[in-house]
Amino acid sequence: MEESADRENGGQGRQRGGPAITAARTLNLPPGMSRDALQLDSIGRTSWRGPGSPMKQNLSNVGASNVSSSSPVRTSYSDRFIPSRSSSNLMGFALLDRSPSGANIAQANDNREDNAAAYSLLLRSELFGTEASSPATPDKALGLAARDPIRSPISPTNRNLFRFKSDVQARGSISRPESPYSLSPVGLDANLNSATISPRKVPRKIARSPYKVLDAPALQDDFYLNLVDWSSHNVLAVGLGTCVYLWSACTSKVTKLCDLGPTDSVCSVGWTQRGTYLAVGTNLGDVQLWDATRGRKLRTMSGHRTRVGTLAWGSHVLSSGSRDRNILQRDVRVQEDFVSKLVGHKSEVCGLKWSYDDRELASGGNDNQLFVWNHQSTQPVVKFSEHNAAVKAIAWSPHQHGLLASGGGTADRCIRFWNTATNMPLNCYDTGSQVCNLVWSKNVNELVSTHGYSQNQIIVWRYPAMSKLATLTGHTMRVLYLAISPDGQTIVTGAGDETLRFWNVFPSPKSQSTVRDTGVWSLGRTHIR
Repeated sequence: MEESADRENGGQGRQRGGPAITAARTLNLPPGMSRDALQLDSIGRTSWRGPGSPMKQNLSNVGASNVSSSSPVRTSYSDRFIPSRSSSNLMGFALLDRSPSGANIAQANDNREDNAAAYSLLLRSELFGTEASSPATPDKALGLAARDPIRSPISPTNRNLFRFKSDVQARGSISRPESPYSLSPVGLDANLNSATISPRKVPRKIARSPYKVLDAPALQDDFYLNLVDWSSHNVLAVGLGTCVYLWSACTSKVTKLCDLGPTDSVCSVGWTQRGTYLAVGTNLGDVQLWDATRGRKLRTMSGHRTRVGTLAWGSHVLSSGSRDRNILQRDVRVQEDFVSKLVGHKSEVCGLKWSYDDRELASGGNDNQLFVWNHQSTQPVVKFSEHNAAVKAIAWSPHQHGLLASGGGTADRCIRFWNTATNMPLNCYDTGSQVCNLVWSKNVNELVSTHGYSQNQIIVWRYPAMSKLATLTGHTMRVLYLAISPDGQTIVTGAGDETLRFWNVFPSPKSQSTVRDTGVWSLGRTHIR
């Protein structure tokens, strides 16, 4: 027996001085089984077929303490063909209970963890794209590698309970075991996209032409006036010469609200937040307050020495800006014509806007200045002087507190953003032409700007990237007037070409789709008076 073992070992046992196999280590083999059948190769699995088997080339002494130096892994032997418990995948078949009581609580917890990991991967893919959620192996993505190799009983690499070699992969191929936690409903076909790959978002289509045009005779071509406003009751107010007209978007009915007479003219209009009352600024410096429902003038408030070109409502306070460089704060609940005067601009005040919380008032003037005021101040609390031309276009963001946008005139052509909470400028974008108006969308984080010299265009921007979603043209003169519908989907623009044009530019707040172009919205070209 010793001589046979030494011959199979190539005489290495005697040459190295290792002990020979004694009779005490004689194995009790079943009938018909040779010693060759007992060899376990931990590197590669081959079949034993008797004396001609290639395994005979790698046989070692049974129970030998010294192993050939050419073998990278120490081989263990046994007198029974039983795989090692530690190398078998018992966990994948739920044969090993982790709970001390023997219940399946641990397995249920692991399944919940795996489901949570799958949901986390899907969420990462939706938020950050495919590359951010594509790890080296699917199991690492699901968090399985930290616990067990592959736990799925249906995995192609795990169909046998006891394994002795890895599956042979084709050259250049990548092992991609299928898992029950796979996020692909079609398996691992390389020609099919995974379910985690989000479909490419189709850009929103914005019509390049207005769906409705109103003739507006005598609409003035004056940069410093504000003659168009849209109420929360869906009524458009337009100042034309000495008169104010109301156009109902629901019925397309036109109503003449007032006529100031031959010695005066309309310079600005502004609806209250509830849409019931309309303030009218006149060329003589007065501010009239009208009940639009009854068509009756409620009061006339004086205080300015010359024309009132801009109006802004903040709750019950009406602010009026004039060519006399002053801003008057008017509390319509009291008898006085105004309760305070804001002094700071050195030229005509042409832009006024209250913030959405009615705490801050932004004013722009022909002195290229942008000021921010509060209810208690008679001097500006913040001054921005970066513009190089008149600041008429002013808009507060409804999505971020303290975010203010402003646009400069012909010599400036820039849209600038400011943080009034920190009193710091943010960004500046050169539009290439005079900025006449700005308005934010209430439904999405986008804004619209209208322009004058030299392109007379309307631009829809996506904030904060300030990428252009659409450039709309059609007006033949400066687009000096801009208002937005109460649902936040439609804008109306006015110009010195005496037309009002209606555009569908923003999605609805719920469906994120454009407004319907039916009914009274598609009546074509009509007259506002």
